[in-house]
Amino acid sequence: MDFIDFLNDAVTPYHTVAGLKKFFYENNPSKDIDFFERGGALIAVKKPKKINEHSTFRIALAHTDFPALKLAPIPDKSCTGISKIHTEVYGGALLNSWLDKDLCYAGIIAYEDANKQINQKLIRGKKLFKIPQLAIHLNRNINQEGLKINAQTDLDALWQSCNDLDSAKENFLEKALSMELAQGEKLLDFDIQLFDAQPAAIGGFNDEWIFSGRLDNLSSCHAIAQAFINAPSLEDDFLVAAFFNNEEVGSTTREGADGSFLKDTLELIYSKQSNQTLGQALAKSFALSIDMAHAAHPNHPEKHEENHAPILGKGIVLKTNAQKRYASDVFSCARLRQLCSKANIPLQVFTTRNDMPCGSTVGPTISANLGIPTVDIGEPMLSMHSIREMMSIKDHTHMIQLIQEFWKD
Repeated sequence: MDFIDFLNDAVTPYHTVAGLKKFFYENNPSKDIDFFERGGALIAVKKPKKINEHSTFRIALAHTDFPALKLAPIPDKSCTGISKIHTEVYGGALLNSWLDKDLCYAGIIAYEDANKQINQKLIRGKKLFKIPQLAIHLNRNINQEGLKINAQTDLDALWQSCNDLDSAKENFLEKALSMELAQGEKLLDFDIQLFDAQPAAIGGFNDEWIFSGRLDNLSSCHAIAQAFINAPSLEDDFLVAAFFNNEEVGSTTREGADGSFLKDTLELIYSKQSNQTLGQALAKSFALSIDMAHAAHPNHPEKHEENHAPILGKGIVLKTNAQKRYASDVFSCARLRQLCSKANIPLQVFTTRNDMPCGSTVGPTISANLGIPTVDIGEPMLSMHSIREMMSIKDHTHMIQLIQEFWKD
C-alpha cells in the first residue's frame, strides 16, 4: 500500500478503516484474514495452522484517530455577511496550525432509506474552506505576546457568503450533506470533521522526510497493515492487527482500546477451540503498542532529556515512563531489544523530562485490561498534533521491518 496515497485517503477514522479493509481484501488471495469492525475501529486476525494449548497472540496495536476540528451538531452561524460552521476541538490539537489553511470536510452520515431502515455512508466534500486569523494590523502585539486562541470564538470555519437575511438563517450544512443522498433518503445525523486539504508530500533536500497531516497515528496503521499482509499464517500463534478509535480522547468508548472490542474478538476466535483459557494464552502472548514518538527539535533541544532524545532517521523509538504512562516494562523492553537485534534495526530510547508531563497510548490500557505483556514503541516525528506533521521515511521502513520480524514463525 503506497504510504502517500494512504495518508491522502485516510482523512477520518472511518476513511482509515475503509482504506485498511480495501487493502486487506485486495491483497489477501488466500482469504485467511478475519475482520471485525466497530465504527472507526478494526481488528484483523490470521489464525494459526492449528489452535492448541501452545497457541498465543502476537498483537500489534495502533489508533485510527487524530486531533481534529469536528463540526458541532448544530453548526450553522452567520456574522458580517458570512455563513460559518462552528467546530468542536477533538483531542489535543495544536490549534494555531489550523488557521489560514485550506480545509475540507469528511466523515460519515446516518440516514433513513426508502424502507425506513437506518444506513450509513462515508462522505468527503470537495469544496475548500478556511479559518482566517486576524491581520497583524488588528493584533499589533501578536509577535511579542504570542497568539492566544479561544477555542469557542476563534475556530469557526467560513462557509459561504450570505446573499440575504434568509440565506443567513439556512441550515446550510444539513443541506450540503443531504445532497450526498438519493431521492427518498433522509439525513438523520452526522459525524463530520475538517481536515487539511494539502496532500502529503516528500520533503528535505535528499527527499528523506514526509510532510503530511495525520501522521500521528496513520503512520503506525500503515506499518502494521503492510507487515500484516506479508506475514504468513503461523504454526501455533494468532496474528492480530488492532486499530482503535478515540485514543486522542481517552479510549473509553465502544470503539476505543478501553472498551470490550479486543477482548470480545479474542474470546470469539479462541476460547472454544483450545483447552487453555484466554487469560492463560494472553499471559504468554505479546503486544506491540505502536504510536508516534517525539523527536528532538533542532531549535529546542532543551525540551528533551539529554540521554533520551530520539533523532529523525536514526531508528524506531522505545518509549518508557516511570509513572507507567507507557506499558513498557523490563521484560517487554528486553524482548523488543532482542527483536531489533535479530532484524538489525536501530533503536532509540525516549523518556520525558521529570519537569514535563508525559502523554500516553493504547498500550497501558490493553496491557492492564487483558494482562498481556506490552511494549510501547513509535517512529520519531516533529510537529506532533499539528495539522501538518513531519517524519523520516527511513524510520517508517524500519518500523515495517520490525513488525515483520515480530510476526515471523
